[in-house]
Amino acid sequence: MTGPAAERGAGHHELSLQVRPTPERSGGGGMTFTMLVELAGPLTTLQDLGRPGFAHLGVPRSGALDQPALLLGNRLVGNPATSAGLEITVGPFAATLSFAGTLAFTGAAAPLRVGGRPAPINAPVSFRPGDRVEIGPAVAGLRGYLTVAGGFVAPLVLGSLATDTLSALGPPIVQAGDALALGAPAGDPSTVDVAPRPAIGGPITLGLTWGPRDDYFSGTAELLAGSYTISNESNRVGARLNGPALTRAHQRELPSEGIVLGAVQVPASGQPLIFLADHPTTGGYPVVAVVDPGDLPLLAQARPGDTVRFRGPQQ
Repeated sequence: MTGPAAERGAGHHELSLQVRPTPERSGGGGMTFTMLVELAGPLTTLQDLGRPGFAHLGVPRSGALDQPALLLGNRLVGNPATSAGLEITVGPFAATLSFAGTLAFTGAAAPLRVGGRPAPINAPVSFRPGDRVEIGPAVAGLRGYLTVAGGFVAPLVLGSLATDTLSALGPPIVQAGDALALGAPAGDPSTVDVAPRPAIGGPITLGLTWGPRDDYFSGTAELLAGSYTISNESNRVGARLNGPALTRAHQRELPSEGIVLGAVQVPASGQPLIFLADHPTTGGYPVVAVVDPGDLPLLAQARPGDTVRFRGPQQ
């Protein structure tokens, strides 16, 4: 997936922050915990729960697009909820671990092998020193989350390890050859065999709250009646939609105003786009509605070509 999400801001190919590798961290007994990345796929980043609260400084919130998947992964391996994991877009991904511990892969459905053996997803998986973790291309969903007991270690930026692909804050995008540092485990892994996760893939329906600029359009019925598809030009900044164009009621200019996570902005083309975690903090096109926060994980796992429909507040 390529291209900016709002005709403003850069995609991940234009990032200039390239400070690698992350310093290693030693655990108890003088051991150093590292993951050596061999294959990073089209886009792999470190993500935690983000850095909300800095929009007044022009800093996006960033963080995992499918936060329930990251939270589940951290629970499965015994990490605090605030720990960072690897957000792996599509895959494949491969890395070698220098220590023994527990990992989990959640979010998108993809084949997982650890130490040469098939392993379950959405479950804690033990590994030994020198084991290789291999994640194949996603077969359902779009973004998978690899969590490891102890959590990833890197310098905090505004209290977060999240990689922001729009403003280039946080750790750089993960690439083959990177040695990623991990901390010592803070808690025991989960005792569950497999944790349930909602089905992903296929058509999705997103709830809306209208405004603040729905009065800029002839009516909201167009958006509710239309069927849209996810564009290839979608990324962590936003999901572009292809479908019925919304009709403007007037062409009054709108000064730049604040943008929130899930905002449905309508540029000059009339084709709506939905802002995701790396969204800009201001924008000049009208925002017709905001997606219900609980539905955003569905959008995080939607693939290009998937169908999107909307429901209003009373539906």
